[in-house]
Amino acid sequence: MNPTDYRKTPEALSRLTDLQHRVTQKDGTEPAFRNAYWNTHDDGIYVDIVSGQPLFSSTDKYDSGTGWPSFTRPIDPDAVSTRTDWRLLMPRTEVRSSGADSHLGHVFPGGPRDAGGLRYCMNSAALRFVPAASLEAEGYGAYRRLFETTPAHTTPAHDTTQAHTDTNTNTDDQEIAS
Repeated sequence: MNPTDYRKTPEALSRLTDLQHRVTQKDGTEPAFRNAYWNTHDDGIYVDIVSGQPLFSSTDKYDSGTGWPSFTRPIDPDAVSTRTDWRLLMPRTEVRSSGADSHLGHVFPGGPRDAGGLRYCMNSAALRFVPAASLEAEGYGAYRRLFETTPAHTTPAHDTTQAHTDTNTNTDDQEIAS
């Protein structure tokens, strides 16, 4: 499906919780370790909470130790767009859904080297998890192939020396409480 098929509509925005609205529409950040998907290890895909656009797969999810769901790459390179974010007085690369332009989180260096070295650090509030067993029923059957030939999903190991360097020096989506 074309990213333009996944739009932001008034109806979709009206269904968002306050936190989902703040994160996706006001570029907010949810608390680390107190969000829905930071520790989810089930097979499935993560879609934009606003538009339903497929964004990430559990096959690319790993434990970054940051308290937010982290992925090595998007499900499709065209699913997300990036731009420089200077809100914390240092440049970060913001990640947005390409269809509805929802704020998702940020991408940083420091991901598993064997998977490209990137860490897509996302807000659970910007995502909805679709279990692999429900993909066809929810209209995402094309993504079933991601889970047909792989054994039971396990979290890929990551280079802890790189992750420690990154998490110790990076502000990682933190924001000052208002």
